[in-house]
Amino acid sequence: MDWQTPEDSAPTDFITDAQLRAIIGRPPISGGWRDGDPVGERRFASIGRFTTEAGAEIPHVRFAYEAFGELNERRDNAILVFHALTGDSHLVGRAGPGHSTDGWWSELVGPGKALDTDRYCVIAPNVLGGCQGTTGPASLDPDGHEWGARFPYLTIRDQVAATAAFADELGIDRFAAVIGGSMGGMHTLEWAIMHPERVDRLAVIAAPPVTTADQIGLNLVQLEAIRSDPAWRGGNYYDAPDGVGPHHGLATARRLALLNYRSNTELDERFGRAWQSAVSPLGGGGRFAVESYLDFHGNKFTRRFDANSYLTLVQAMNSHDVGRGRGGVAEALGGLTLPTLVIGIPSDRLFTLDGQDVIAAHVPGSLDGDLATRLDSPFGHDAFLIEHARVGAELARLLTA
Repeated sequence: MDWQTPEDSAPTDFITDAQLRAIIGRPPISGGWRDGDPVGERRFASIGRFTTEAGAEIPHVRFAYEAFGELNERRDNAILVFHALTGDSHLVGRAGPGHSTDGWWSELVGPGKALDTDRYCVIAPNVLGGCQGTTGPASLDPDGHEWGARFPYLTIRDQVAATAAFADELGIDRFAAVIGGSMGGMHTLEWAIMHPERVDRLAVIAAPPVTTADQIGLNLVQLEAIRSDPAWRGGNYYDAPDGVGPHHGLATARRLALLNYRSNTELDERFGRAWQSAVSPLGGGGRFAVESYLDFHGNKFTRRFDANSYLTLVQAMNSHDVGRGRGGVAEALGGLTLPTLVIGIPSDRLFTLDGQDVIAAHVPGSLDGDLATRLDSPFGHDAFLIEHARVGAELARLLTA
């Protein structure tokens, strides 16, 4: 579900003093990027008015994006990368002004790497409804106030339609490849179905053909963690001072999500029943190491994300069903004859392997036939963020197919 930062993803066992110092102090009312913040490596493009599937209108939509490599004269060497739930456009580069974390795919994007920027122009937009520069709930509405809970409900298809308009604005008619993992994989599938004439190759990584009842149920608990925080104030919290926003609810949602981004065996092997300090947690006031890990990353998350944006994106994920209005999943996927890499992770307990096998079985262009390409790893859903060499090798294979 989540493109985490390298620091989030790295399999370290205990929270260090340096990490704890990084979250000392009051969190901002919104951890998202907002106008007036340092721009960093972002670029911006406007697509004007946008109408959602449900008929709601956003009078003006701006995309934030980053690009790595150069478009050729024919403008046919672009690769579109969709991020996942809490990702953004910062694929490559160090943390710094405008970017609270390092790039989340630096190992795969660059000269001579799997997504070779000597050959391709790799473009990563922040999706509609996000909170890192693209129009979302923390953006100002036409009256100069944050949208908040008034921001329209979005579907995955809405976000793809908006991204297609963004590509039009850049003058890109067709992508050499469209790639996405987790929520980004949902966007990737929808791009190929909605705009088959605008993509040559596809990579769907750890994503399902539909969001299942089990996944929607997990999402509901995360949504309610935020909505039940008194500081959420029905989504109208932006005028509150820093430190008194819905940070507890957002951090709790993040803790819940993290538990499904890793496998149970990996967490058990990594932490066991160890505690963070010499103080026993058995009534002595100490903490289990896994509790400290979840708390740290939950609190850190409030410094780089917006609570309303989290709600918007999770609800968009709930909408995901490639078969909706298309005669079912098999019918919808059956038209994808382009070379398609489908990667599944056997230890993934969020978007389980059976979903990727369904995609592979019904996509005629699947590189490895009726079964998804296996990424065997103990790291669960997060494996595609950690196993860089193996993911990179598969992407390189796709680009030569």
